[in-house]
Amino acid sequence: MLTNLFVVFIGGGIGSVLRFGISLLTFHYYKTVFPLATLLSNLCSCFVFGLAIYLLGEKLNTEMSLRLLIITGFCGGFSTFSAFSFETVELIKSGYIMYAILNVAISIAVCFGIIFFLTRNIQH
Repeated sequence: MLTNLFVVFIGGGIGSVLRFGISLLTFHYYKTVFPLATLLSNLCSCFVFGLAIYLLGEKLNTEMSLRLLIITGFCGGFSTFSAFSFETVELIKSGYIMYAILNVAISIAVCFGIIFFLTRNIQH
């Protein structure tokens, strides 16, 4: 059990640092009120999550620790639903209703689509 906690901890740290790096790069090159860094992090995390479910769950005979490292740890640290929610509320409070709607629509539709596309052929 302690090994599993350590693996999730390492994966979460890597995902969090990558999310922070995306935020730094995005804020440096993209100046707007739209929360692009969070959207990019969530989209990339959904892609990694779906691909990992597909590859680790179906194609490879992998140990549970690799699944915990990537899916629970890395994707958990990399995705940012709390930041997504906060930034959407801030857009609404600031009067950017269309940006808020766009953020919710893209985040839900595209993230759902990524997971659906990558996991559609997995047999349970």
